[in-house]
Amino acid sequence: MNKQMTAGDVVAQLKSGMTIGIGGWGPRRKPMALVREIIRSDLKDLTIVAYGGPEIGMLWAAGKMKKVIYGFVSLDAIPQEPYYRKARQAGAIDVVELDEGMLTWGLRAAGMRLPFLPTRVGLGTDVMTYNPDFKTITSPYADGEVLLAMPALNLDVALIHVNRSDKLGNTQIDGPDPYFDDQFARAAEKCYVSTEELVDRMDLAHPDTAKQNLFERYLVTGVVHAPFGAHPTSFPPDYGWDMDHLKKYAASAAEEDGWAKYVAEYIAGGEDAYLEKAGGAERVKNLKLPVF
Repeated sequence: MNKQMTAGDVVAQLKSGMTIGIGGWGPRRKPMALVREIIRSDLKDLTIVAYGGPEIGMLWAAGKMKKVIYGFVSLDAIPQEPYYRKARQAGAIDVVELDEGMLTWGLRAAGMRLPFLPTRVGLGTDVMTYNPDFKTITSPYADGEVLLAMPALNLDVALIHVNRSDKLGNTQIDGPDPYFDDQFARAAEKCYVSTEELVDRMDLAHPDTAKQNLFERYLVTGVVHAPFGAHPTSFPPDYGWDMDHLKKYAASAAEEDGWAKYVAEYIAGGEDAYLEKAGGAERVKNLKLPVF
C-alpha cells in the first residue's frame, strides 16, 4: 500500500505520445517539480491538457509536446506565456482552444466514463469553427434544444501538486480554491501526486480535515515528496509565486539560446540545485501570495 515514489520513478512510467493532464491554474499550484523531471527525460510527442501556465511553454521549448488542449495559457501578471506565444505565432504547435467551462466539462465526462456531456457553451462562437470535429446533439425531450456535445478529455496520466499526502495516497489541499484538480484525477487512467508534506498516514476522521481530501486515494497511483515543488508558481497558503523568477524566464524567450541557458542554470542540475538557484527554501517559503 506504500505509494511513495521519486519524480524519476514517475517519469519512468510515462511514455512518449501520452495525453497528460496537469493540474493547477495558470501560475498557481502547478506540479513543476514533475514538469522539470519530464524536461530532463527523453519523452516527446506529448499531448498536454491544462489550464495552462509555465508548464506549457517549458514543455514546448524542451521539445516534449506536440499538442495542447487548454482553456488559456497565461502567467497572469505576464498575460501571455512567452514560449507558448512564440510557438502559437509560428504555427509550430497543434492546439485545441476551449472555453474554460468546456475544458471542465470534458474532464468531467471522462471522469464519469461518458463519451461526452451536453452544454450550451461554445455555441454561436468560433469554438465550433476551429474545432470542426465537435458535434451538436438535439435534446430527446420536448424542448428539442440543440446543444454542443463536449467530448470527454480522457487522460492517460494526471499530475497534481498538493499540500500534504500520506503514503497510502490520501491527499489534502489547503488553499482557498481547489481549481479542478479533482476532475483531472478522475479523468485519468493514472494519477501521480507531488506533495509539500508526506506522512505515513493522515487522520481524515474530522470534518475539517476530510473536506480537504478532494479525491479518493484509489485514484492515486504514486506520491512524490517534493517540498517547494510548485515553484515558481504560487502555492497558497504556503508561498506565493516568484514573479522575479517568472520575469527572468519570460525574458529568456527573447534571448538567443535563452531556453538552453535557462535549462542549464535551473533545470539540468536536479531539484536540489534548482531550489538553491531559486534562492533557497527560506526565500521561497517567504514569497508573498498575490492579492487580487
